[in-house]
Parts: sequence; C-alpha cells; structure tokens
Amino acid sequence: MSRPEDTLPPDLYYNDTTSRQYTRNTRIRQIQADMTDRALELLDLQQPSFILDLGCGSGLSGEILDKAGHTWVGMDISPSMLDVALQRQQQRFEAEDETEDVDVDEDNDNEDDDEDDEDVAMNGHTNGSNAPSGGGGDLFLADMGQGLPFRPGTFDAAISISAIQWLCNVDSTDISNTAEMRLRRFFDTLYSGLKRNSRAVCQFYPKNDVQKSMITKAAIRAGFGAGLLEDDEGTKNAKTYLVLSVGGGDISSAVAGMEGVDVEDGRQIREAMKSGKHKRGKSGGMVVEGSKKWIMEKKEKMRGKGKVVKGDSKYTGRKRRVAF
Repeated sequence: MSRPEDTLPPDLYYNDTTSRQYTRNTRIRQIQADMTDRALELLDLQQPSFILDLGCGSGLSGEILDKAGHTWVGMDISPSMLDVALQRQQQRFEAEDETEDVDVDEDNDNEDDDEDDEDVAMNGHTNGSNAPSGGGGDLFLADMGQGLPFRPGTFDAAISISAIQWLCNVDSTDISNTAEMRLRRFFDTLYSGLKRNSRAVCQFYPKNDVQKSMITKAAIRAGFGAGLLEDDEGTKNAKTYLVLSVGGGDISSAVAGMEGVDVEDGRQIREAMKSGKHKRGKSGGMVVEGSKKWIMEKKEKMRGKGKVVKGDSKYTGRKRRVAF
C-alpha cells in the first residue's frame, strides 16, 4: 500500500472529499486524539500555554488542546482541511450558544437554582463540567516548508501530528526546493518562533531510517536539542515522536526512563566541531567523539575487521554517573 505523501502533494491529496472522509473516520479521530495527548505529555506544560499546531488539518488535535485549556494557532497547507476545521468550529459555537440559551431559561424558571449555583461557584466547584473547552484556534493557510511567518519568541510550545514527513516529498525537477531546503526553512523558523526554554513535539511517520535521520539532523542543525522516541516499536502501529528543546531547555526529564530514546544536542555537536572532536559518520553527518552513535559505528567497524566486540544493549553509550 502506497503512502499518501508518495501519491500527491498534501494540498491536492486532501481535497474536499478526502478531508471530510478523514475527519469523519472514528478510528482516525481516536488515533489523532491519542497522539495529541502523548505530545502534550512530552511537552510537560505546567500551565495553560500558547501553542502552535503545525499541520493542524481539520482541527482534531486542536480539540484536545482546547480541552486541556490551551490557546492555539493552527497552520495547514490544505484549504479543504481548513474549511472543514472552520465548519466544525462554527458547529461547536452554535451548540454552545443553544446550551447557554437553555441554561438561561432554566435559571429564570427557578430562582433557587441561581442561589445554589452561586454557592457552588463560591466554593470552587465546577457543577460537573470538565476542563475548559476553549473557543477554537485561529487558522491560516500556509506551507510550512516555506518557513513559519511568526515573530521570534511568539509561542510557548508547538506540536505537529502526522505532518512533517510531507516535507520530504517534493518535485524532483525543482532543484530550488529540495527536501533538505524545506526541512531547513521549517526548523530554522520554528526555532525562532518559540520562546527560550520551550519545547516542540513532532509526531511523524518516517518512510525509512534515512528520512528519519534527515529530519532529526535538520532539527539539530537549527539549534534544537533533539530526542527521538518510538511507541510500539517494531510493529505496524509504531509512532515516532521528535522531542525538541529551545536554547537552555532540557528534554531529559520528559524522556527519563523511556526505552529506545536517543538524545542529541545541537550545541554539543557544534562545540565538538570547534574542538575537532568529531568525524563524519557513514550517513554523512557529523558524529561527536564518545557519543552513542560514534561508539556504535566504531564497534561495527571492528566487527567488519573480524574482531570480537561486546554485544549492544540499551546501556551502550550511556554516560555513567560521577562516583565520589
């Protein structure tokens, strides 16, 4: 089965029909909700925040942000997807208005209920309501492969669900718009648009290890601290999350104790390049001497020479605590 991004550009693939079918699919809605919840868990936000939703589509992930009490802005390249998102927001507004009208009528019928409601409100209870539903995000049409048009330090955090792999599929005849260039513009402007010490979480479906490496390296080159996390690894339901930190931020707390997490820091790589403690790896990128990748490549090289090398494990390349 071919991948959607291998067939058509996203703005053509997600036409009016496909956008409506995608949004109405119960299974897709549940998967999108679960992945957005996972992204919020990795963001580890301690208070309501201003979030950028990249590749927001028809607003499925935005609904989860609303319920969590966040304010958000959604960006997508598909006019049809954004049209569905606007229609869904309008339906929600109308439903909320009808509910408010019913509440007003009921309150007029029974003044005692008003007093009860006031008592409950003063005591800090919520009358059985859940987290704030929010008013929906602002939406705009744009191609994130051309860069993000935001002022520096605009957002507290960013998420992207099932979107950034589309940046790797381009018209091979257009040498001025390669996958590498689109990824670079995207991550450079994303880094700029986020506040210092903030985070971004991008869930995506890499086509292969080469594509996964290309995306991660583009993020690191932009200055992010980066960690790759894969849920349900080795299965057809595997989901990859790229956890990014800006400036002095640290993602180690978000991925602490998680299996299969490889954390790389762009600043560490740049410092190693300045000091000469680096080399070019097999995939063409720079490898820091002493890093996990450096150790794995060295062991592979020794195995190729027929030497006996200790087997790999989850502890390979992991730094040891200082012993006093």
